[in-house]
Amino acid sequence: MIHNTTKNDFLGGRLSLRQPTDGYRAGVDPVLLAASVPAKSGQSVLELGCGVGTALFCLSVRVTGVDLTGVEMQPAYAELAVQNARDNGIDATIVQADLAHLPDDLRQKRFDHVIANPPYFDRDSSTAARDAGREVAMGEDTALDTWIDVASRRLAPKGYASFIHRAERLPDLLSGISRRLGSLQVLPLQPRIGRDPGLVIVRARKGGRAAFRLHAPVLMHDGLTHDSDKESYTPRIRAVLRHGSPLDFPR
Repeated sequence: MIHNTTKNDFLGGRLSLRQPTDGYRAGVDPVLLAASVPAKSGQSVLELGCGVGTALFCLSVRVTGVDLTGVEMQPAYAELAVQNARDNGIDATIVQADLAHLPDDLRQKRFDHVIANPPYFDRDSSTAARDAGREVAMGEDTALDTWIDVASRRLAPKGYASFIHRAERLPDLLSGISRRLGSLQVLPLQPRIGRDPGLVIVRARKGGRAAFRLHAPVLMHDGLTHDSDKESYTPRIRAVLRHGSPLDFPR
């Protein structure tokens, strides 16, 4: 159990989540991931590594009537996800489990959407975080290919998998996804004009046959540099973060 937490607003206060004071704390990434998922009312969504529920619950605010399931390995974070669902009046099933060893009942289910914000950092080439919870969330203990494999297996036919990850891991994502899913699309997220994209959102479809698409980058911030304490998000990103607007892929 995590005793020291803060309560933080998301989507302009439409969602309020408890997070650890120390440890992994959700930023904008899970919010952007949730905004990109093309879910509809009546569909089912599974999040792998749901943490305190940020992406899953942001999605539920935008799309009502969605059947939500989250898997989280760390018991304390899973407890917070259950509490956050209850406090926000969200109906969700939170399963405390290692995604590589899912319970039998969950392995029998198929979902219209599987989403994930896998740990970003390969610990063969980076330094571990001091906080254990943050390290599990940020350091890649379970191989990225395993995340992709589990996501693809849990998808229903024609279902969508959506991932957000660092741009330098795009080759690994494409390699793993292309062996299992089709209709691959990549949406780069560019921090500022003149900067390389730092993040990518990758979407693929089970049984999809459409050609690969690399979309134009979405610009995150106005201006060439961050030169003040004022918020500098572009109108499109501000609408996602403050008002729960979708982050649609181009058609």
